[in-house]
Amino acid sequence: MAEGEEHLELKFRIYDGTDIAHGTYAPSTTVATLKQRLVAEWPQDKSVVPKSLSDIKLIHAGKVLENSKTLSESRILFGDLAGGVITMHVVVQPPIAKKKTDKGKEEMPKKNSCSCTIL
Repeated sequence: MAEGEEHLELKFRIYDGTDIAHGTYAPSTTVATLKQRLVAEWPQDKSVVPKSLSDIKLIHAGKVLENSKTLSESRILFGDLAGGVITMHVVVQPPIAKKKTDKGKEEMPKKNSCSCTIL
């Protein structure tokens, strides 16, 4: 990391408009590291609480950020807002229980038939 490298000031907005994990981050910070901090600092009084990193999606400029990429690789714009704060949106999507989806598939009987439509 270069000495003169700029840091980004980021805040993360959750579903109810609350901002969390406000701070400065290096461009070399990975998205997975940001998600770890969000899970650690998530307000426990909220109705939806992520349990793991895979439950969280970070969105910036309409794009879902990938865990393996850094802020600079994700093209988070540096210096566009002199002294400004960049807001990222956080979406929590808990994994769907597989039992429910598998159960629905088993209940539907399979039909071994073909159908043709003549116009």
